Amino acid sequence: MIYKHHLRENKAIFELEGSLLNESDRINLKNEFQNYLDKDVKDFLIDLSNLKHVNSTGLGVFITLYTKVRGKTGEMIICSPSENIVNLLTITKLTSVFTIVDTVDEGFEKLNKK
Repeated sequence: MIYKHHLRENKAIFELEGSLLNESDRINLKNEFQNYLDKDVKDFLIDLSNLKHVNSTGLGVFITLYTKVRGKTGEMIICSPSENIVNLLTITKLTSVFTIVDTVDEGFEKLNKK
């Protein structure tokens, strides 16, 4: 998996690309999230528009990141997931845990209203 990240209005945006399938992805993302949390960034947008595949390890990554963010009273929003990823989140009932929106801009609006 390839990813990039940046800040916009004190909110971290992570853009994931490829496949989220292995343990090294989890470790790298967790460390990057922690770096932002250590700098008092609490809100995260995860742009999945270019993410093609997620397996159970990938779902575990989302849960781990969500738990870290919520532990710091922050919010994590999943943006632009493919139909396959939405189906996986639905089957695993994670749609009741995560906030899922169609675009990063929609995610920003939600975070700005909190």
